[in-house]
Amino acid sequence: MGIAHFELSSRTERDITAIKEVALRHIQDVSYESLKVETRRTDKTFPLTSPQVSAEVGGYLVTKTGTRADMHNPDLVCWVKITHNAAYISTEKIPGVGGLPVGVSGKVLVMLSGGIDSPVAAWQMIKRGAKAVFVHFYSYPYTDKASLEKVIELAQILAVPNYRSTVYLVPFAELQQIIVAATPSPFRVLLYRRMMTRIAQRVATMENAEALVTGESLGQVASQTLTNLRSIEAIADIPILRPLIGEDKAEIIEKAQRIGTFDVSTRPHQDCCSLFVPKHPATRASVTDLADAESGLDVDTLVEEALNNLEKRVVG
Repeated sequence: MGIAHFELSSRTERDITAIKEVALRHIQDVSYESLKVETRRTDKTFPLTSPQVSAEVGGYLVTKTGTRADMHNPDLVCWVKITHNAAYISTEKIPGVGGLPVGVSGKVLVMLSGGIDSPVAAWQMIKRGAKAVFVHFYSYPYTDKASLEKVIELAQILAVPNYRSTVYLVPFAELQQIIVAATPSPFRVLLYRRMMTRIAQRVATMENAEALVTGESLGQVASQTLTNLRSIEAIADIPILRPLIGEDKAEIIEKAQRIGTFDVSTRPHQDCCSLFVPKHPATRASVTDLADAESGLDVDTLVEEALNNLEKRVVG
């Protein structure tokens, strides 16, 4: 039904009459057997108190509609809000998103994959007042460019609450080939994730971001067991936040549909972590296992090479 509002005059009697008449028009098309009026005054100089306004308007509505007043469990509540120069009448409250203003909680770097989970994780951090910057790893030409297009589109959707958003694109295919050639296959995806974490940390430093954010959910895939998550984050120097860690897929999908990212996320694309995936990935790799597995890699050089090919885009 929306909100009805009008400007107040300097005459109390005329204003109360106008509030009564507007409230009556506002509730005429609603079905109810009992009602209640609740008033809030942000303008405390208004001559009548909030209970007095409620009594005046409520009595008028009951008389005109023939319904009964119910202060405890009414079918309809008519809210009256009085400000310095206007009055607002409404009969419904629509819940907002809630949360905190963007930026008041600092800045985070979100590892945005193009799937369902990471945009929802980003949205939840934005809701709690974090300014999100995004980093995406892609494996073109071994995978198509669909993930790049999706990530930009997802960042544009998230730019509505996040405002102007920065997306860093990292070519990852050559680094993956080196990992495939030089490390045991069961650890491949975990080593991808550790390398991504190192690169993301460097980007976070560039952006003065205080934490990394991922869309990981406990036990959802082989790399997201508790042991593997611990072994991946062992090389991190800043916090890794996982807003979805305790949620199941159905809950995440519901949120993705609600925030408008689901349709984009579910368009087919090849994720870089799906490239060269082993048949039997490790589910309980220790910190020592992964350190030994990547001991033959020149990690610092690989990270620098990836950063040298970094691409920055701004959306929103």
